[in-house]
Amino acid sequence: MSNSLFERLGGQDAVNAAVELFYRKVLADDRINRFFQGVDMDRQAAKQKAFLTMAFGGPNNYSGEDMRKGHAHLVEQGLDDSHFDAVVENLGSTLTELGIPDDLISEVVAICETTRDDVLCR
Repeated sequence: MSNSLFERLGGQDAVNAAVELFYRKVLADDRINRFFQGVDMDRQAAKQKAFLTMAFGGPNNYSGEDMRKGHAHLVEQGLDDSHFDAVVENLGSTLTELGIPDDLISEVVAICETTRDDVLCR
């Protein structure tokens, strides 16, 4: 298949819509919203859009910190597998709500899983 996951998901508009809905879900989720207290969510959303665009095979404009450095302070606050799972669950439900087919959601989740150890600083 020549089209990147980014293109098959619907390109930048789809990533933008997903990130906006995703963070509304995350901020409403009592399992994980404490990790976002005091975070500039506009800046966070912009970083996440750039990261997902790159991770899904779209243009690489991501200039954020590496996963370990960016999440180390959260691991110190207790970030663990249960929180990572909650984030992935919220992303999956976001994509389902946006009408993304299950096979593409599975690809997205597989990409997320490749970041688990770095996010959790293992």
